[in-house]
Amino acid sequence: MLAGCAQFKYYMQAAQGQYALWSDARPIEDWLGDPSTDPQLKARLEKALRIRRFAVHHLGLPDNASYKNYAALSRPFVLWNVVATPELSLRPIKWCFPIAGCVSYRGYYSKEDALAYAAELRAEGDDVQVGGVPAYSTLGWFSDPLLSTFINYSDAELARMIFHELAHQVVYVQGDSQFNEGFATTVEEAGVQLWLDLYGNDAMREGYARYHARREEFLALLVRHRAALAANYARHASTHHKREEKARIFAALKADYLKLKESWGGYAGYDRWFAEPLNNAHLSAVATYQEDLPGFRALLAQEKNFPRFYAAVQSLANMALAQRQQRLQWLGRPAMLNAGNGPTPAPVPEAVH
Repeated sequence: MLAGCAQFKYYMQAAQGQYALWSDARPIEDWLGDPSTDPQLKARLEKALRIRRFAVHHLGLPDNASYKNYAALSRPFVLWNVVATPELSLRPIKWCFPIAGCVSYRGYYSKEDALAYAAELRAEGDDVQVGGVPAYSTLGWFSDPLLSTFINYSDAELARMIFHELAHQVVYVQGDSQFNEGFATTVEEAGVQLWLDLYGNDAMREGYARYHARREEFLALLVRHRAALAANYARHASTHHKREEKARIFAALKADYLKLKESWGGYAGYDRWFAEPLNNAHLSAVATYQEDLPGFRALLAQEKNFPRFYAAVQSLANMALAQRQQRLQWLGRPAMLNAGNGPTPAPVPEAVH
């Protein structure tokens, strides 16, 4: 009964949080026509509308009501995700929901509620991370609004966010976050590159190239230390020795990050990632976004345009999990063999006409 009550409370906060977003959101045209709207916000909303139209006409993303409304929130994130793993494992704990299926996070619209649930998990001995989320997709079930939590991102980052979340409405497989995020990340990468090629200037392209290069280097850093942790947990050793090695690996990760940050000239964009003590939960999701990327990138290059790519991805989605994973691994093999030559650039397919 206690478990059922806790689950009911969780669904209630989720329903109330989603309803509050709808209530706060107004059509962008209303914001643009309101004399009291800040001119800077008007400029960002107009840019978002142009990006939204680009997503439909050039990337073949859904032409629906998503990202045609805007909500100004009184908090820095739309929600906070709780991610957890056992103390000596990188396998995330999963929670199952009616629409999204089983996912490796639990979202709260209140930071205090997220921290309270994280404390419960820590008391049970789990490694836990609480992270703010600027946007999420309702998978086309509802009209997702633009939010104050990301509207002031740079043009390329704003485009990246919109492309990624809309991609989740094209293909989504319940319970396979690795597949879903790999697909959406591939669409975002290729979409931003095409958008910059057509509408960007040299400063924007150079700025995004620096951002992308730093992101790739940071992810490579995480992947390397994640592999070391996985090897540690898999070895035949006592719990005490595994804990000691775990602490050493996380200390090395922090030291290596400081060196990487220095090579970036002091760029501090990832400092917030180290705001709380590092643990397995910080690294558990790295594979979710990265593992299938080489396969999806290769498939996009092979299909040459977005509609054919989406059809091919839907075919993969219809396969059994093991077959789908095997196919993506096979597609990504050439990229993996060349991994020592640096990150693979996102392919630029033909636009939708």
